[in-house]
Parts: sequence; structure tokens; C-alpha cells
Amino acid sequence: MCTEPPPAAPGETAATDLMLAPPDLDDLIELHAIYSDPRVWTHFPNARHTDESQTAELIRVWRRSWQEHGLGPWIVRDPQSGAMLGHGGCAVRGGFCWNLGYRFAAEAQGRGYATRVARAGTSAARAARSDLPVIAYLLEHNRASARVAEKVGLLLRHRGPDAGNPAPEAVRLIYSDRELSREQVAQALA
Repeated sequence: MCTEPPPAAPGETAATDLMLAPPDLDDLIELHAIYSDPRVWTHFPNARHTDESQTAELIRVWRRSWQEHGLGPWIVRDPQSGAMLGHGGCAVRGGFCWNLGYRFAAEAQGRGYATRVARAGTSAARAARSDLPVIAYLLEHNRASARVAEKVGLLLRHRGPDAGNPAPEAVRLIYSDRELSREQVAQALA
């Protein structure tokens, strides 16, 4: 039995045992199923999507990143079944950094997919524009995301209150692949 992923189609990237492809509006129903599932929003329940239009807008933003920067978040699929596992990768945020992000279906969590996609995303971001720092912007109580950031070589650069979060005790962390100026931290928090 072959354990290697099938070759990537044009515009797609193979990452170990995953298929990564730019998002398309055809992905809406599957992606919305993930984004509306409360089980994947335990760290930030207020961000859960309650309407498909929210997910459609997210796909449009990601596609714009691909068009403007040649890179954005990928849709992550199982190469054998074609099932959507989630999304992940890097997109330019505010013109000053690459933002590393991902979200996986509850059933796909805990299998190392986030780390593999984060490695592919940070590598692609550095190849596309090495002048921009790669950051991971997360809540302190999301230890799994912090571990992923650390595994791909990002270091904690900021810890402080998460302004605007409905939970007043929420603490925002920023990990980065290099030192950040005060201005860059302020931009990331904006």
C-alpha cells in the first residue's frame, strides 16, 4: 500500500499526508460545518460562525490573499477520501506580517495536522516574502495552538490583555519568528 500522498494538482500543495489547496466558494458548505461547530470554538466561542455568509466572506478574504500575495490559507483535505479536515496556512495581515492560522474539524484534531500545515505555511510565507515576520496570534488558554507555534520555531514576543474580548480575563499572546517592534505589536493587536 502506498503511503505517499498523490501528486499535487496545479495550485495545490502536498504536505506529508495532506492535500492543501487554495480555497474556493465550492468549499463553503464543508468549511461552514467546521466554523459553526461549537466544539472547535472552545477557546473563543463568540467567534463561531452562525450564518454561511460569515464563512463565505472568510473565503473571499482568503482568496484575495492568494490573488494579492500569491499565498493564503489552504483548505486541508485527506488525499484518500477527499474529506475536508480544516484549513491552515499564512496570509498577509495589515501589510506588515504573515499571520499563521488554522482550524480543524473536531474529529481531525489531535493528529498533528496543525503542526504539519503550520510548517508548510511558514515555509511558504518565508519563500514568498522573507522580509515580513511570521506571527501566531492566539489566546493564552489555547495551549495546543501555543505548542504548534513553538514546534514551528516561533517564540513568544508579547503577552497582554485581549482588548475587545468579551471575557475580561482573556490574555492575548503573539508568537513570532523574529523580534517585533512596539509598532508591529500594536498593529498585530489592532
